[in-house]
Amino acid sequence: MTTTRVMQVTGAGDRLELAERELRSPGRGEVLVRVEACGVCHSDAFTVEGWMPGIEYPRVPGHEIAGRIEAVGEDVVPWQPGQRVGVGWFGGHCGHCDPCRRGDLISCANGQVPGIAFDGGYADHVVVPQSALASIPDDLGAVDAAPLLCAGITTFNALRDSGARPGDLVAVLGIGGLGHLGVQFARRMGFEVVAIARGTGKEEQARALGAHHYVDSTATDPAEALQGLGGAATILATVTAPDAMSAVVGGLRPRGRMVVVGASADPMQIPPFALIPGSTGVVGHASGTSKDSEDTMRFSVLHDVRPTVETYPLERAAEGYARMMSGDARFRVVLTME
Repeated sequence: MTTTRVMQVTGAGDRLELAERELRSPGRGEVLVRVEACGVCHSDAFTVEGWMPGIEYPRVPGHEIAGRIEAVGEDVVPWQPGQRVGVGWFGGHCGHCDPCRRGDLISCANGQVPGIAFDGGYADHVVVPQSALASIPDDLGAVDAAPLLCAGITTFNALRDSGARPGDLVAVLGIGGLGHLGVQFARRMGFEVVAIARGTGKEEQARALGAHHYVDSTATDPAEALQGLGGAATILATVTAPDAMSAVVGGLRPRGRMVVVGASADPMQIPPFALIPGSTGVVGHASGTSKDSEDTMRFSVLHDVRPTVETYPLERAAEGYARMMSGDARFRVVLTME
């Protein structure tokens, strides 16, 4: 029997613990990936804390997986052993629901997420559906690739689908795990970039990442500051604080959009009259498919976008998870399996 190491939770709210699992072979349409790095995302709390109904325990979290194919199952095309691959939030689609039939795979009614629907990447190995795979460029290391498969694709895809054009004013609300990548992508896409955060502690880093302007939301009204710059075509909301999102909506220019990618279950308080006069709007944006992940990584290599990370070995996953949840990490935590 061949075994592999995993960091699992045995029930909702339990601590991550190291365990040995039997290493199963990939089935039809599946691929066995040797994990080299796995990002720790705030959404891993769905599994660790039991926020997602229906999760079967024990479960291995992790949906920012970078590694190399070790074996393929039947009917797997065109993937081959030895290829470098990544897996993000998109863990496969059914192909037969209405969104899938319309080509909107990320909206699949039966979509799977690694670490929720099946065991994820806090492990030496993971078995995934072939449709979840994204090819990793040769010029991108596994530790850098892992966060791009969730935080990266989420911000990159939201910005390129936002409708903003090169030269437009684009604001990034929150300079954290998502926002520090959002600033880089926005600058490389040719936007005039405004970074918005609480206090001045992140100003120097935000400007180093590419921000043209910095707004301390504790010292000035962020909406007024954006209007003073001409109004934002797009506000990328990466924070998980609905009140902070509500406070910046007034900074949109006519027909501007706030694109929400920071996940929160709490409601935003936005009066309709804040939207009607300028025909502005608030929309959400899901991450993207495995092909979108490839686009994200290729753009990152071409334009030198990289996450700022802190690394922990697999066996210290509980420590890395706590560091991420504390909000003190700068800016992403990545587990390594060497």
